[in-house]
Amino acid sequence: MVKNATTLTFYGGVDEIGGNKILLQDRDTRVFLDFGMSFSMKKQFYSPPFLSPKSECSLQELGILPKIPGLYKFDKEPPQADAVFISHGHLDHMAYLSFIKREIPIYCGETTKAILQALSEMRRADLEFSVADIQFKTFRTGNKISVGNIEIEPYHVDHSVPGAYGFIIHTSNGTVVYTGDFRDHGAKPVMTKEFVEQAKRTEPVAVITEATNMTGASVSNEVEVQNKLNQIISCAEGIVLAEFGYSDVDRLKSFYNIAKENNRCLAISLKQALLLDALRKDKGLEVPALDDPHLLIFRKSKKSTYKWETELIDRLKGLHKIFDILEASKQQCKMVLGLSFYDFEELVQLKPQAGSCYILSASEPFNEEMELDFERLLNWLQHYGLPQYHVHVSGHIMPLQLKKVLKSISPAQIFPIHTEKADLFAGFMRDLKSSIIRVEKYQEYLL
Repeated sequence: MVKNATTLTFYGGVDEIGGNKILLQDRDTRVFLDFGMSFSMKKQFYSPPFLSPKSECSLQELGILPKIPGLYKFDKEPPQADAVFISHGHLDHMAYLSFIKREIPIYCGETTKAILQALSEMRRADLEFSVADIQFKTFRTGNKISVGNIEIEPYHVDHSVPGAYGFIIHTSNGTVVYTGDFRDHGAKPVMTKEFVEQAKRTEPVAVITEATNMTGASVSNEVEVQNKLNQIISCAEGIVLAEFGYSDVDRLKSFYNIAKENNRCLAISLKQALLLDALRKDKGLEVPALDDPHLLIFRKSKKSTYKWETELIDRLKGLHKIFDILEASKQQCKMVLGLSFYDFEELVQLKPQAGSCYILSASEPFNEEMELDFERLLNWLQHYGLPQYHVHVSGHIMPLQLKKVLKSISPAQIFPIHTEKADLFAGFMRDLKSSIIRVEKYQEYLL
């Protein structure tokens, strides 16, 4: 490598959606952009909970965890990275922080820190996700963070999880822009617009962009989703069952608003309640409080509870907001019940009334953090006479809008990742002035 070179090496996010792990090296400064779990690679070898990885050696042997000297806790070599910057709180971008040496600083947004700490509290610590002992360094839009030879400016973007950021990175050989996951059709498109405008002003030598939605793109936005939810919920005569990502705050607010307009309560899980309570500390999010009269908390039937569940139940006991499935069955026409497919056993006791329905409000198969045998879902719905509605808008930017963004920024080079359709992307973007780089895993790219 040239002594004063700036390079990019992609250890994940190549020919897959998620798993982002990008090394930016500027002379002797080494910074990783995201360090997520690869769901697609893991699925090739494992089927949790019956077949799960037992050690770091297993993950490295199969190529799921890349072999990078001086990066991991189990590696005795001194640290060989100066920092890791996390764009947002989805597992495919941050879960493998679990393995990073604790001497290496981890930077993330304040909201992402709250999400990760809540996840750490509610999930059983395991090999692939354990961040309890990480001392996060937080940032907000407007901060400038110097790490060795580079300066990083985080800028908020709109995504399906709050607290998402893109990065504008000033190196010795020009500016590099990393979009993370972003969109311009969510609840706060102005955030993405501000990021794009700032990126354009820097005249970057490279943009690393997500390109998730190259097929199956749709034209919709969060306002349209809310209107569709109102059409369904206003006509429902029984209970409305809703499946949406527990960290998708925009969708939670949409369900909450429409439930309230139709004189119903939104009932969320204990997991969503814990996360919502943590996010209340961020005044910019404006999420419902747990004592809101139109918000209830559903406690599913099980013989034991985790420590965090017991503590949350005890803390909220005086509000009289926690209920079980038998109580829900008595007030079906007054409720929108957030219910995961994995909790469908509750339907046996609920016995949904005629005129009830089910709304799937996540991408199929739901999202990058869970998968589902869709046939089993349909079997449950048919058994209880529940029609299924799919009302959703993606957390990722659409192709025409992405092309407009990249044309506006006009970098010298574009590196598409977080996509299974890189060749399609290259063909679609072929008339841009920028060079489209067909990214290969582990290859070092000189800027």
